[in-house]
Amino acid sequence: MTSSSQHPSDPDANPQAGNRFRSGWAIFVDAIRGRGGPATEGPLTTSILILAIPMVLEMVMESIFAVVDIFFVSRLGDESVAAVGLTESLMTLVYTVAMGLSIGLTATVARRVGEDDPEAAGAATVQGMLLGAAIALVLGVVGAWQADNLLRLMGATEEVVAVGGGYARTLLGFNGVILMLFLLNAAFRGAGDAAIAMRVLWFANGLNIVLDPLLIFGVGPFPELGVTGAAVATTIGRGSAVLVQIYTLFRLSHRLRITMSHFRVRLAVIWRLIKLSATGTFQIFIGMASWVGLVRVIADFGPEALAGYTVAIRIVLFALLPAWGLSNAAATMVGQNMGAGKPDRAERAVWQASMMSFAFLGTTGLIFLVFAPQLVALFGIDAISARYAEHGLRIVAGGFFFYGHGMTLSAAFNGAGDAWTPTWLNLICFWAWEVPLAWVLAYPLGFGPQGVFTAIAVAYTTLAILSAVLFRRGKWKLQEV
Repeated sequence: MTSSSQHPSDPDANPQAGNRFRSGWAIFVDAIRGRGGPATEGPLTTSILILAIPMVLEMVMESIFAVVDIFFVSRLGDESVAAVGLTESLMTLVYTVAMGLSIGLTATVARRVGEDDPEAAGAATVQGMLLGAAIALVLGVVGAWQADNLLRLMGATEEVVAVGGGYARTLLGFNGVILMLFLLNAAFRGAGDAAIAMRVLWFANGLNIVLDPLLIFGVGPFPELGVTGAAVATTIGRGSAVLVQIYTLFRLSHRLRITMSHFRVRLAVIWRLIKLSATGTFQIFIGMASWVGLVRVIADFGPEALAGYTVAIRIVLFALLPAWGLSNAAATMVGQNMGAGKPDRAERAVWQASMMSFAFLGTTGLIFLVFAPQLVALFGIDAISARYAEHGLRIVAGGFFFYGHGMTLSAAFNGAGDAWTPTWLNLICFWAWEVPLAWVLAYPLGFGPQGVFTAIAVAYTTLAILSAVLFRRGKWKLQEV
């Protein structure tokens, strides 16, 4: 037999396949190392992947941290778990503000970098820091002072308050490290330094995971702080990461640099950030609050239905992580290319990112449809809850082909500085459409919990269609930032 009869899957026997593999691996390595070129030049696919890959890995680490954190706390008993859950509900306000401010800062920094104005990009970053610090101070003082009463307001028993008061007080009092971490990573992403944002978050959450058991259980020389130790670990991890971010901005970053001269208050810049961020914050709040509305609808069907809903949605949200990464990449591509005077490249980048998300989520949806029972079984819930979760997962997955379009196009509007369009879309699709539809399908029409899952699929499909129509009109190209 001659040497030409090699297995077709061998890269040496298929040079084109081998070249594609090597090219894909090179893009992956460049993305991790932050070595990609400017988002305003070069092949669109490469530019999108260089930004998206670190963003996806950043979010994966955040999900791992959430699982590990509750794993250790669950060893302390139901009161500790309840304290964490109620405090996380209170922290929703902090996360909403942080994500809203991030929308404004990412759009502003991306536009300035695209305009090749590093001085203005650095100034915008610092003004975002000052604005975030002022908000964090107010939230921190009120939160630390009223932590116990806020837990009671959320329905905590006195046992939960006794166990979790320190946890809530620590997280609320030091909310500034969370705000700053979100804001500075948003600035890095806007500048195209997604790899730095990824490394910083991996460092923060990695340190947190290591410190969690040491401070919760008092291992070796560390004090035994119980559930409060989880909050201390989070604060130390994220606080250390913020110090790394600031050092990087002063010394190491090539695309985004700040100096002490930037710390002069610039009211005009702050006001522009406030206008963008206020709309972005409202937009995030609408999305988060809609999930609360859905939980309220499904809760009346009993704990089994609620448990099934919780498991199904957790699986769905984890699967959406890559789509979020592509959405954030699209926002940066739009901002920088608009700043560089290349609106056509910005538009093509969004559609390409949208199709990449379509391909990934469509494939994931098919996997969920086939393997829903196996995926749900990983969570060890009872048979009745598992049946609800399986049905819900399959219903929601049926619309996965459309979800990526809606997510990417919404982020693109934000990247262009047009935060009002996705805000109105969220308000219409989630509050005027999704929640009422869930109630009608669940109760008057008698579909029960399956009606809630159907409403989710219908609402996100509606969002994708309306977003595409408005994006094609192109008014976002006229937005000033």
